[in-house]
Amino acid sequence: MKITMENTLREFQAWSGAISTKNTIISLGLEEQFEELIDECYPNGLTATELNDILWFDSEWIFECLGIEEE
Repeated sequence: MKITMENTLREFQAWSGAISTKNTIISLGLEEQFEELIDECYPNGLTATELNDILWFDSEWIFECLGIEEE
């Protein structure tokens, strides 16, 4: 996963609504799968703001791709 200043999801300092999505992915041990998904969809990398927006506003898509069932 190529993002500005960070190398992994765990190192990424998410803010606002993205924090919950990030924490869910990490708590389920799916960081590597998430990073692979982002690398596949965004081969040129993302800015921190773009990644945060994906985590915040596209959580349903992320969870569907990773096989996470929302409560």
